[in-house]
Amino acid sequence: MGYEEEYEDITYEVRNKVAHISMNRLRYRNAQSRRLLEELDDAFARAAKDTGVNVIAFFGQGDHFSAGHDLGSEDEIADRSERPLQKGLRGRYDHSREEFVDKTLRWRNVPKPTIAGVHGYTIFAGWMIASAMDIIYAADDTMLLASNFQYFSVPWDMHPRKAKELLYESRFIDADEAAELGVVNRVFPVADLHDAVVEYAERIAKNDPFQLRMMKLAVNQMQDGQGFVGHITAAHHMHIISSEGERDPDFSLNVPQGQRRPMVERAFENYERQKKT
Repeated sequence: MGYEEEYEDITYEVRNKVAHISMNRLRYRNAQSRRLLEELDDAFARAAKDTGVNVIAFFGQGDHFSAGHDLGSEDEIADRSERPLQKGLRGRYDHSREEFVDKTLRWRNVPKPTIAGVHGYTIFAGWMIASAMDIIYAADDTMLLASNFQYFSVPWDMHPRKAKELLYESRFIDADEAAELGVVNRVFPVADLHDAVVEYAERIAKNDPFQLRMMKLAVNQMQDGQGFVGHITAAHHMHIISSEGERDPDFSLNVPQGQRRPMVERAFENYERQKKT
């Protein structure tokens, strides 16, 4: 037996003790608007409280898991008009902290196993929310891109030297390299990804939920004892400073036309260069 809940930008369905949560903004490649993040937050909280859910499987519908932050879609602009943010640094900080740090930490700490299935573009905020899941399965077409984003898990996702190498250059990593670095657990053909995630989720959903919860807490506590949450908080401050620095007249990169961020533009340039070599 299963059931579905109605949302605007995500889908939510429970089958065989697994909550299936999927981003569903195909027009914008699942770019993360405020409304989408609020709906995800509600869905993860719903799954956490539901005694009929033992595991959460997380997806992005369409050709891409997530193209990152919503930098100004029609929907997002309309929402900001209806619910304007406080102006200035205070407003930017509060919005950034709640939407991209506090929510992501809540999803990391959901007291049930979580598994993400990523594919296509998994850029910036796409990396962020995937990294908050316990396990990541990737399709072989996945292109991941990290930066000094708000929920800065990157040096916990791989060795710090590899993190620096990727961040300094600003380049994509494919699914195979992500697996070598330990960013994702396993790689599958695109057509097999969804079934692989669901099969694994349903298999572990048969285990005792309290034991699963204690296992998750034990592993998360190991990271927390090493300073994970403190690092995320401090790194968010550095993100705010870094993003403010992009407004400086001495900023070294050209700001591209449209919505693409300078470091994303740089990553695409590096990707095109790599294809030619």
